[in-house]
Amino acid sequence: MNSQSQHTSSDYIHGSSPEEQRRLSLLNELLNQASARELGLRGGERILDVGSGLGQFTRVMARTAGAGGRALGIERDHAQLAEANRLASKAGESELTEFRQGNALDLPLRSDEWGSFDLAHARFLLEHISDPMSVISQMVDAVRPGGRVVVADDDHGDFRPWPEPDGFHGIWQAYVRSYERKGNDPYIGRRLVFLLHEAGLCSIRNTCVFFGGCAGSETFMAVADNLISVLIGAKEDIVSGEFLDEASYFTSIDGLMRWKEDPSSALWYSLCWAEGSVPKDGA
Repeated sequence: MNSQSQHTSSDYIHGSSPEEQRRLSLLNELLNQASARELGLRGGERILDVGSGLGQFTRVMARTAGAGGRALGIERDHAQLAEANRLASKAGESELTEFRQGNALDLPLRSDEWGSFDLAHARFLLEHISDPMSVISQMVDAVRPGGRVVVADDDHGDFRPWPEPDGFHGIWQAYVRSYERKGNDPYIGRRLVFLLHEAGLCSIRNTCVFFGGCAGSETFMAVADNLISVLIGAKEDIVSGEFLDEASYFTSIDGLMRWKEDPSSALWYSLCWAEGSVPKDGA
């Protein structure tokens, strides 16, 4: 375990209100199928899901791993952890995976669990961590030689709604700066390969999972509502940091509301994905 993790912190900008949990649930529904295809599990894997949130994707991975596998989700937030267990129970999948309270910066693993997992996975986590390498180092330590570390995260520079909604540039830049003010990295997606390389992984590959859409498509309204909900949920950080005045904030939200109803609207955005293997002994 990386000792420096005990001296770092994270600051999650979105909180854990019921509205935020509904947004995260919808986000999972939009991304889980494509993410599962990219992950390419074959069955029987021992899986560690760091920052498991509501646990929906943890359970997707657990179902794929099957009876011969195991999935352990680590989540810091008590509200999300409780909701993850509730959702698992509602789906009749309480025995499918274990959810454990703990911090990604100090993983609560038993001594016999370190170096035992076939896969360590984290999604939408590193952007909220002031020292992402401390998390990746622990994920590497948790995986057996030859196993995989998979990280998927945002790059807020790769985000293009078109036609550009009124006031969007201002509100988006204010949102990005609110990340930076907390010591987090809104552009972490472009750095994922670098971080895995620095952690000593091999056979690194990168790709993107598309997370956009256009008016008329089945998922566009959900994608557009997710964007708007993100900015509504971050209002306090956006306006309190003097990055954007309140009147301009509401003008921008109104612009997005009109944009999502425009039959020519499109959102271009991809989730950055990188993975690498833990070197085998002697490699």
